[in-house]
Amino acid sequence: MKNKPEILAPAGDMFKLKTAFAFGADAVYAGIPKFSLRTREAGFTPDNLQKAIDYTHAIGKKIYLTLNIYPHNLKVDAFLKELDLVVPMGPDALIMADPGMIAAVRERYPDMPVHLSTQANTVNWMTVKFWHDLGVRRVILSRELRLDDIQTMHKKVPGIELEAFVHGAICISYSGRCLISNYLHGRDANQGTCTNSCRWEYKLGYKKGSLLDVEKEQSTYEYDSPPPEGFYVKESHRPDDRFPLNEDEHGTYLMNSKDLCAIELIPDIINAGVCSLKIEGRTKSAYYTAITSRAYCRALDDHLAGKPFNPENLRDLMRLSNRTYTSGFYSRNPRQYGENREDGYSAALGEPVCGVILNYESKTGLAEIEVKNRFLPGDELTLITPGKDTRFTCEAILDQHGKNLEAAHGGARNVWVTLPEDPGQFAFLRSRNQKA
Repeated sequence: MKNKPEILAPAGDMFKLKTAFAFGADAVYAGIPKFSLRTREAGFTPDNLQKAIDYTHAIGKKIYLTLNIYPHNLKVDAFLKELDLVVPMGPDALIMADPGMIAAVRERYPDMPVHLSTQANTVNWMTVKFWHDLGVRRVILSRELRLDDIQTMHKKVPGIELEAFVHGAICISYSGRCLISNYLHGRDANQGTCTNSCRWEYKLGYKKGSLLDVEKEQSTYEYDSPPPEGFYVKESHRPDDRFPLNEDEHGTYLMNSKDLCAIELIPDIINAGVCSLKIEGRTKSAYYTAITSRAYCRALDDHLAGKPFNPENLRDLMRLSNRTYTSGFYSRNPRQYGENREDGYSAALGEPVCGVILNYESKTGLAEIEVKNRFLPGDELTLITPGKDTRFTCEAILDQHGKNLEAAHGGARNVWVTLPEDPGQFAFLRSRNQKA
């Protein structure tokens, strides 16, 4: 490829944006809450968005704004007003999905680059050509594509940029076509209000009764303990393929996907023609943004330098909370290997982030810590910075008055800890003693 592929990181607010860049990201994507598919991502508003764009450009990076809802009639006028507000701010591109809104941008602001959201569900080269002919600069590909599918798109339509997800949560439904949340709770994923109900715990049960006896109350049976073995579903044309529905003491998770982790496939993804490696997670923590940005940047740099894959980058990602990882559809259809039927919560390797470093006093070596997870004096901690990790033992934990504390607790007041070195502006603490 002529140009180095970019690492594109999520930016849910200004601190996450700065953190992503500090840990190596080449570009970030940020959402306008009313018009992106993450309405709970409220870190950017018209009041502070210009500062984010100016900061990004001042350090030579890029920022893309996400406006990828499919607006109903009641939202069209407001959507167009938002365009008139944010386009003059100078973002590097708009991430969009709705054809009508894209046409409006192409008509009103022909010089404004448009990136087609994965919400538009692009799965073949003819669709890529269609959007290219309409002036779309980049297509963010559906997650359900194999590497050879992507390579075909690149060969058939070489004039368009291709972006692909390499890390983060995966929707159990086809990209851009999920109705589960809307059906169960009246909150539309296509309007940015998904409840992530696919991740929830469900109970197996059945109803007993007769349609001929409609006036009698239908008896509902729900299992309070694991049900008998043998529950499964099958498709009528494939009677030999049975998909088990198991329930244990935690419940059953029928629609819960594993998380995507394609760091080992970076060479193959690049060879397929992808120019932007995208990390999912605008609503996740700054620590998540830091670790994922750094791991993928290091892996990409190693590949471009001809170095072998460093498994420590994968270990860093494994330390993040996750629903266990899958490489997705890139090399095969993951089928049951892409589902997590065991639990709906995230787990890690027992090394959670325990603090964000807010301030550092060089004379005393003390750092002010915003505590995220509990840690104790005597715990082995890791100081995480953009350049390196440094392990040390926490000798003491102090409050604002310099008094020794028995423990630091997540959500409580900030504490002070002596660090082995100056952490710089963006740094975190990770514990090796406490479970996540």
